[in-house]
Amino acid sequence: MNNDTVNLLKECNAGCKSATNSMEQVLGFVKNEKLRQLIERYNDSHIKIGDECHDMLNEMNENEKDPQKAASMMAKIGTEMKLMMDDSTKKVAELLIDGCNMGIKSLCKYINQYTTADEKCLRLTKRLVKLEQDFMNELLAYL
Repeated sequence: MNNDTVNLLKECNAGCKSATNSMEQVLGFVKNEKLRQLIERYNDSHIKIGDECHDMLNEMNENEKDPQKAASMMAKIGTEMKLMMDDSTKKVAELLIDGCNMGIKSLCKYINQYTTADEKCLRLTKRLVKLEQDFMNELLAYL
């Protein structure tokens, strides 16, 4: 395996972890049952893709990459503060849409950066981009 494959998998895995952390964090604020089910469904899908990344990294004897601690803590505090001031369904959807948008931009940047990543890794990353796009599109109904 080449370095681009390893690096892209690590970024994909870290992105899945960030997404699941965010989704699990906002669930405590969700009042709308349909939104809760939507978040839980997409959280499960992110966990599955993250597990695939983890398995592929293990096959290459590579370690996972965790999201940056400082960035994760700041995001968590920011989300908590925003939702303590406004925990409406609209606000939850808005925060998750912002997260999807950041994830899509980051993943596309990494796809363009790691140009020699193998096809299996690229397919997995593109599946995650599509998952983020689909989640964002479904969240738009809650704005």
